[in-house]
Amino acid sequence: MESFEKIVEQYEPMIHKIIHSLHLYNKDEFYQLALIALWEASQRFEAEKGSFSSYAYSFMKGRLLDELRKQAKESDHHFCPKEEFWELASDSSHPFIEKELLIDSSHILSRNQRKWLYYHMQIGLTMKEIAEKENVSVSAVKQWRSRAIVKLKKWISES
Repeated sequence: MESFEKIVEQYEPMIHKIIHSLHLYNKDEFYQLALIALWEASQRFEAEKGSFSSYAYSFMKGRLLDELRKQAKESDHHFCPKEEFWELASDSSHPFIEKELLIDSSHILSRNQRKWLYYHMQIGLTMKEIAEKENVSVSAVKQWRSRAIVKLKKWISES
């Protein structure tokens, strides 16, 4: 087998093509992930099963798609307010800190929206866990979340 450096040199255009075809923005992270996948492909490849280039392409693209799915799943579980929120939250004298956010926003959020905020921010539960705890569907919890986010964004921008 060739040295890995030669394999990288030969397949680097393929890596860039895959990244471009998937419209990935964090190119450095995905390039590194593709290099790792290329190395794994070079270790697992069995010549009698086909060409290495096809195998490497499928292996790298599959790994990048897996990472995209993982990131999409994680983003479903996390809500990140605008930068202004975090600037305000870093000021210890500001009321938007942890429990205070829940207390201060209670007048603008419905009961279910407050439940989502509490379970998510204070306890760190996922939407599925919240749904199980409250005996409702995951889509109901997603609705609580989306409406709470809209209200909180408006409330924060007006403050």
